Amino acid sequence: MLGNIVITIGFIAGLFTIVMYFLTFKGYENTLVKARIGYHVTAVMSIFASVLLFHAVLTHQYQYNYVFNYSGSGMSTGLLLSTFWGGQEGSFLLWVLFTAIVGIILLEYTSKRGDLEPRVMMVFTLSLTFLLFLVTPLLKSPFNYIWLDPSFIDVKSIDSQFLSLPFIKNFLFEDGAANKTFIKIDSQLYSLLTANGIAIKDFIIEGKGLNPLLQNFWMQIHPPFLFLGFSMSTVPFAFAMAAIIKNDYKDWVKQAFPWMLIGTMVLGFAIMLGGYWAYGILGWGGYWGWDPVENSSLIPWIIGVASIHTLIIQKKTQSSGGAGRFVKTNLILAMLTYIFVLYSTFLTRSGILGDSSVHSFTEPGMLVYLMLVIFIGSFFLIGIFGFIYRWKYLNNEFEAEESLLSRELALFTGAVALIASALIVLAGTSAPIFGQAVEIRFYDELNLPIAIIIGLLNGLSLILKWKSNKGEVIWKNLISPIAISLVLTLVVVFWGGVYEEMLILLAFSSIFTIVVNFEIAYKIARKQPSKLGAYIAHIGIALFLLGVVATGGHSDQDSVDLEKGKSTSVFGYDLTFLGYKPIENGKKYAFEIKVEKGNSSSVIAPVMYVAAFNNSLMREPAIWNMFTKDFYITPLSFEDGSSQSQHNGTHVTIKKGDSFDYMGNKITFDSFNFPSDAMSAMMGGSDFTIGANITVESANKSYKIEPQMKSAAGNREFVSQKIDEIDLLVEMTNLDASGSVNLNLSSINGGGDQPAQMKSEILSIEASIKPFIGLVWTGVILMVVGFIISAVRRTKET
Repeated sequence: MLGNIVITIGFIAGLFTIVMYFLTFKGYENTLVKARIGYHVTAVMSIFASVLLFHAVLTHQYQYNYVFNYSGSGMSTGLLLSTFWGGQEGSFLLWVLFTAIVGIILLEYTSKRGDLEPRVMMVFTLSLTFLLFLVTPLLKSPFNYIWLDPSFIDVKSIDSQFLSLPFIKNFLFEDGAANKTFIKIDSQLYSLLTANGIAIKDFIIEGKGLNPLLQNFWMQIHPPFLFLGFSMSTVPFAFAMAAIIKNDYKDWVKQAFPWMLIGTMVLGFAIMLGGYWAYGILGWGGYWGWDPVENSSLIPWIIGVASIHTLIIQKKTQSSGGAGRFVKTNLILAMLTYIFVLYSTFLTRSGILGDSSVHSFTEPGMLVYLMLVIFIGSFFLIGIFGFIYRWKYLNNEFEAEESLLSRELALFTGAVALIASALIVLAGTSAPIFGQAVEIRFYDELNLPIAIIIGLLNGLSLILKWKSNKGEVIWKNLISPIAISLVLTLVVVFWGGVYEEMLILLAFSSIFTIVVNFEIAYKIARKQPSKLGAYIAHIGIALFLLGVVATGGHSDQDSVDLEKGKSTSVFGYDLTFLGYKPIENGKKYAFEIKVEKGNSSSVIAPVMYVAAFNNSLMREPAIWNMFTKDFYITPLSFEDGSSQSQHNGTHVTIKKGDSFDYMGNKITFDSFNFPSDAMSAMMGGSDFTIGANITVESANKSYKIEPQMKSAAGNREFVSQKIDEIDLLVEMTNLDASGSVNLNLSSINGGGDQPAQMKSEILSIEASIKPFIGLVWTGVILMVVGFIISAVRRTKET
């Protein structure tokens, strides 16, 4: 009750603050102090509500529906704290918390800059108030009591001493098929318990817990950074609207620039934290899968990077007087950065991508869905209306010609290329909304040429001078960087074995960027170290792209069965399965594998366990990190050899869209068959059925089959499919919702392509080589460092 009261007070104070700032802008007296008080009340209530939720989680107050659904008593303190943002309600409140804190800093920042505060804080507080409304009791409050929405929970979550109470039997329900007993929690039971002096928090002694996919260290880091980036994207939008309100477009660039830099840096860092989480912990085998929800966060980051470069142009061209160049472009990009953040939230939280993304939340309900649409629509219309209202003035005042050989035009062209990339990602990401889907190659093939252009433009723009340049001078300055880049590219081609034309061009453009930026950075390092930020960030992004070239075009992978004690060669490495041991109090099992090559060796241990949360087999990869590559092992399955193997065929992992040749048959994994409620049921621990659409081509015939995985009452069952005509049995042994399926292929009559026999312990794995993956992580770190240096410098300038 207290939490809901606090949130409601914060929401009302937010509305009051907006009105007071508006009246201040209109010239009313004695309203500015009231507006500031109103905002501080809003912020304090937001922080207080967050503290209350943290307290409820840490003290296991399962009377709150949110706390019961996402936390449990057997979790470490760090993981328990991360359940704060494990669901929709908590993640919205986390966004509220960060936005409120950013607003306090922004209020202090704007209050020292003339009449800026009322215009900026009016728009900013509107955003915070919208967010607060989303967590009010009317919509998705994390403080709603569990009995308000009747639900059935397992009796294992109930203190057994209360089950003998006479009235309890009226609320017990047996599930014979599942052999489980459930109790109905509703207002009637709450009244009876209260009448008998029993508190719900004492009656319910255990929560459902957090989904096992989220139970790791990176869950404690990635979402907070992501939502901090979301919160900071509000600020440039507010500055852009403040400029439109006053119809003054000169000072806002200098004021908004540091916020855009920091916000873009934080959001980019958060995205790559998620990439490392997927690569190093979740076992997805890569750091980016073009998942729609991943993409939805990438779009505002790309727009933000484009905006940074056009803001630089406007700021630089103000030296000749006036507001500078690309005023309209900067206003639009600042608005779009935040609008696409809201769009990202809509895609993730509305449940609209539930069947196409492993990140999507379940459907929040029609009212919340409608509010998300209103949220996006409101800020989109605010931006569009303001822009249209000032269009005549903007169009008449800010038109100018640029020389074709100028840094301004090169930077602007680079920004246009970034926007084109964002539009491509937007099209592919939004396709599921219209019942369509795009393959990964859609993103790769269309973005690869853009990445090449951006790399070349980055280096060229730094060689060009502002305003105009002479062709012969440009060519003279280009000879050395181009020559060095060509030599280094040839090294990459012949030493790294890169022979695809587009990847060679990407390598050249990335190396060209590094060479030009390094040369300039070296020259200014001693005299002007504060200006190193941009060059370090550019080098970081170029290194990242070189890592993409290495890992994207030259990662080798193979599925192999490791028999205990026997050495198996994979990619020139000798792998020996040493055995397994229980870890984390017997909840998980680590499978130790000795990896050897020459005089080097390492023992790494991938992990597998069956999660009690949803009775699914969970896998955690193991990585041998070397200087030039990673040796990456993903566990697939394990046979303990205690009985005759029931999978005597060929084990294979097939990614969506890929094929595998078996006994003259081409087997292609087309897609998953997700029923409308399958994803939410899987993430929530309920019963579900998922099928894999498989195409088998043999001779001149094609067959469509659908092996399935069923989970009911905590038990998993795999339904195989057979094709009698070609004597083929296809059984699904596991799946990865991110886009791959594990199959066992065998003969119907023979039980496999080898006679069935007693086996020793066998660990099935997927081994892969990730060459120069370190360039990806090094590039990200350098990019972040560069952003920080630039942000510090630009903040001092304001």
